[in-house]
Amino acid sequence: MPVRRVEQLRRRIQAATGQAPVALVLRGGWVADVFRGRLVKTDVAVADGIIVGWGEYEGPGLDVSGQVICPGLIDGHIHLESTLLSPPEFARAVVPQGTTAVVADPHEIVNVAGVAGLEYILGFQGRLPLDLFVLLPSCVPASPFETNGADFDLADLQRFQGHAGVLGLAEVMNFPGVVQGDPQMLEKIALFQGRVVDGHAPCLRGRELNAYRLAGIGSDHESTTLAEAHDRLARGFYLMIREGSTAKNMTDLWPAVTPASLRRIMLVSDDLHPEDLQHRGHLPALVRKAQALGCDPLAVLALVTLNPAEYFRLFDRGAVAPGYRADLVVVDSLETFRVQLVLKDGRIVATGGRLTEPLPLPTNGAPPKPLQVKDLSPQAFALPAAGELVKVIGLIPGQILTDRLIRPTPVRDGLVQADLQQDILKLAVVERHRGTGHLGLGLVHGFGLQRGALASTVAHDSHNLIIVGVSDADMSLAAQHLVDLGGGLAVAADGRILADLPLPVAGLMSLASLEQVTARQAALHEACRALGLTLPDPFMALSFLALPVIPKLKLTDQGLVDVERFAVVPLFGE
Repeated sequence: MPVRRVEQLRRRIQAATGQAPVALVLRGGWVADVFRGRLVKTDVAVADGIIVGWGEYEGPGLDVSGQVICPGLIDGHIHLESTLLSPPEFARAVVPQGTTAVVADPHEIVNVAGVAGLEYILGFQGRLPLDLFVLLPSCVPASPFETNGADFDLADLQRFQGHAGVLGLAEVMNFPGVVQGDPQMLEKIALFQGRVVDGHAPCLRGRELNAYRLAGIGSDHESTTLAEAHDRLARGFYLMIREGSTAKNMTDLWPAVTPASLRRIMLVSDDLHPEDLQHRGHLPALVRKAQALGCDPLAVLALVTLNPAEYFRLFDRGAVAPGYRADLVVVDSLETFRVQLVLKDGRIVATGGRLTEPLPLPTNGAPPKPLQVKDLSPQAFALPAAGELVKVIGLIPGQILTDRLIRPTPVRDGLVQADLQQDILKLAVVERHRGTGHLGLGLVHGFGLQRGALASTVAHDSHNLIIVGVSDADMSLAAQHLVDLGGGLAVAADGRILADLPLPVAGLMSLASLEQVTARQAALHEACRALGLTLPDPFMALSFLALPVIPKLKLTDQGLVDVERFAVVPLFGE
């Protein structure tokens, strides 16, 4: 053991035994003992950024009488890009809520900007009052059915796998490739043998699920039914119960949470919209909902502390005990879970819902990524009818899964049109990274839009330019406006832009504050409602319609994808 490590350990032992001073003592509170599921009335001593002991200690005191001292909260699966915020602004929003660590999958920005996108995220490590861990993207591009901005291959994984902030391999979305023994996919998994490999396997069952688990994949966050949850727990997966802004699975999956399965379950956000982040909150909202579903508060706490810490091999956090990092959250009670105080590495970083020290918003450093598109004229969105029946993507409320609908082709003068009576709109995905001119056209049911168009450069996972609308002219206008902005969200109608939100960081994230982003987004939603939209978050729903790894039908720049067949299929015909 190196001399410096021995000296550090000796110093900590002296503090634990009372032979050396401690830096801080939290006095008068109750410790949330996540190992035994109990509350313990005791003081907590901190020195050298770690917890050195329970009990009576001499040193500077902090009175937390009657309050509960919890481990720092950990979100085990989140895409930072979904918040539309830069990492510092995300930290400003979640740290006062008790989040002291997140495990991010940056495949959104990596799909757009490649290694430069990953380095942008990794560049904030050590600069925030939040541990920002990363799993390296496993599937960039996510599928062969779309055009993304940059590849991230085996050589890139090898280059970054030893980075201090990298914990393992991110969600393996190419589950068909795993099950079929694709050599490239298996090489990526083998590279992380003995480390964390996250899963992503919606609807996978039976022998194929056996093979997926056998490959070394340790978790799954894509369960939407109770049967799927039980299948994964029975095979040794960690079950990530997702409660995000679009996919809300907690209520359906909660019966899978039993005393026997409790230590194999985590609560995660996955995708979290800025309006939800500001008004609903982060992990405390999930904790309170889980309690409302009938779970013991201390048991729920383990789902966002000890369980993710142990799954991700972060054995120095997740509990309030000697030797653990002094990442601590003081709440008024476990039942209400109102955060009063947050400590990171033994230092107070937030109190009263605010950071103790402001974090400056970044002004540069983002990878430049101008939109490269060809024809965005109204004529580019014209779709000639080629059959009496047409496949339509059906939205499913509260899910990122979609339905496969067959409808009579809505046609006028030989061209496919929106059918407002049947709530069928035109959908387009325009390749924006390489200037190929690829443009996929299709139809979608479930938006309720009566006029105008919506456009976005947030379109999972390749993040091409996606547009939904009633008229080709408004679709063209909204799309061109985003090219001029360099990426973002926009609503257009009757030949003018009604609202927008610039996203200059790879067309995915803003450089503005949470409050500013939320205000712009509120204006977008107000414009959507004026056009007849009834969805609570139409842009989030739109963003997943280009994701060809989630069943059933999706649209990419290469055409309509039947995810269950893992193939591009004709738009017309049964």
